[in-house]
Amino acid sequence: MGQKIHPSGFRIGITESHRSSWFSKMQEYPKIIEEDYKIRSYIDHTLEKAGIAKININRKLDQTEINIYTARPGIILGKSGTGIEIIRSNITRNLKISNKVRLNLIEITEPDREAKLLSQWIAQQLEKRVAFRRVLRQSIQKAQKAHITGIKIQISGRLNGAEIARKEWAREGRVPLQTLKANIDYAYTKAHTIYGILGIKIWLFKNIENKTL
Repeated sequence: MGQKIHPSGFRIGITESHRSSWFSKMQEYPKIIEEDYKIRSYIDHTLEKAGIAKININRKLDQTEINIYTARPGIILGKSGTGIEIIRSNITRNLKISNKVRLNLIEITEPDREAKLLSQWIAQQLEKRVAFRRVLRQSIQKAQKAHITGIKIQISGRLNGAEIARKEWAREGRVPLQTLKANIDYAYTKAHTIYGILGIKIWLFKNIENKTL
């Protein structure tokens, strides 16, 4: 066996929904997919310090609506509150989007309950050359304080600068990956250290959704 599947894609229609929502003609399909990719890449690169957990894109006729879930909306807005308008105009001009672009900021009040934000924090600590076992222990404690039912973390690569790459993982609580109704939040992030790239995977088990299959 040994086959793996993405935990979020496995649960689309049950506990997860699509990150992009639109319909198009077959001829325009590749163009819109590429456009979505460029929008997400631009926002992630430009606002990498804003604590972005998720970007949803909804298209309606002549309008493209982008919902940005962030833990630090103040960084995006800026001091004068014009930051979001600058980003919107840059997306329209640089990516050459013909539709009207609308940006919505949705604040995340509990960042430690988001796998993406927790993995970004781990990557920052590893890039500062903090020992990986200490980072694992601290991240599990952060998740427990946020009342997460279960957490699993895996770090791969040249851990602590070792010559031979390996995998280390830690788990606390339940993480039922084969239960479709389990609300599993998954994220993958890279840490760029002086001795190579480390891969970080996080599975957060939040609760069981009360939905019929």
